[in-house]
Amino acid sequence: MPELDVIFNAFVTILVTIDPPGLAPLFLALTPGMDRKQRMQVASRATIIGFAILTLFAVAGVVILSVFGITLPAFRVAGGLLLFFIAFEMIFERRTERKEKSAETAITKDHIRNIAAFPLAIPLMAGPGAISATVLLSGSFTGASGHLTLVAILAACLILTWLTFAAAERVDRFLGETGRSILTRLLGVILAALAVQFVADGIKALMSA
Repeated sequence: MPELDVIFNAFVTILVTIDPPGLAPLFLALTPGMDRKQRMQVASRATIIGFAILTLFAVAGVVILSVFGITLPAFRVAGGLLLFFIAFEMIFERRTERKEKSAETAITKDHIRNIAAFPLAIPLMAGPGAISATVLLSGSFTGASGHLTLVAILAACLILTWLTFAAAERVDRFLGETGRSILTRLLGVILAALAVQFVADGIKALMSA
């Protein structure tokens, strides 16, 4: 079983890439006119779909890479650069603008029953950043116990996301525009540091190979 610091770093990485506080206002924007029961149905379905997708990459991510002839160190470098780009967007608030555009498109094109799958589950919850982070972390969680631990971390992060959706109205009112901006930037800085570590570890592994 991985050490506690590895588990904690994995939890922080996945939680930051999913960004539950940043999804709260978008969840409200995607569910206008719905009562609480309907919103919870959308939140539950999106959480289940997001969990299924991320679990697939947690368990079979390395196998998927091997099919395309991609080594894990190479993916660490590429994934780290992608996570750094996402962190850059978070710090300068470009990610929020991009997510809002995805939400606006979905409202006009999809029915309520499809909103949970797109764009809430994909790409807002299980997007490129979260998928890349999951595949990268799967290299540190080997074996059956390691896979179970990583799946448990994913479940914990997505349960927190579901709880954020359940309290979306309160969270949005509590944080406000300024609070969301500060929190997003802070999480972006943390993610940038984690991304640099992924790149450094990948380069080190490539050089030693």
